[in-house]
Amino acid sequence: MIFITVGTQGPFDRLVRAVDDWAGQTGRRDLFAQVGPSDYSPKQFKAKQFLHPDEFRASVETSEFTIAHAGMGSIITALEFGKRVIVMPRRCNLREHRNDHQVATAERLSQLGLVQAVFDEAELHQLLNRLEVAKAADRLSATASPQLLSVLRSFVKTGTLPMGVPA
Repeated sequence: MIFITVGTQGPFDRLVRAVDDWAGQTGRRDLFAQVGPSDYSPKQFKAKQFLHPDEFRASVETSEFTIAHAGMGSIITALEFGKRVIVMPRRCNLREHRNDHQVATAERLSQLGLVQAVFDEAELHQLLNRLEVAKAADRLSATASPQLLSVLRSFVKTGTLPMGVPA
């Protein structure tokens, strides 16, 4: 199953329509989407506006991969389960968001190899047609590393960073 999520703060019909169009062209029907406060209803797969957090996590966990807006909650959840993540950020110039922080997030996480970023519908269709190249991510721990916790404890106690830790 492919899980699509646009978060909960606003509609992202451009993404949902693009996946719906692709599903119609390919006949792929094993998709499920969380579409937020949208008036658009996909024709090729089931969708709900909002999911309870447990239902959201279960949808990510059971998915083959996740297609998402470039929201950190969606991305982090998918990475926690070691899922492949394709992100298409909302864009300010299309009035999908108030600024382009999602574009910056998608670009940076793509450079780090954590997600595969696409920036328009054509790129999304091209990547979906080559699903086998979508890379699985290493599982992201849901907790901080012992090293990070040690540095933070030291900083809280002393107000300074330990030697060798960049400021």
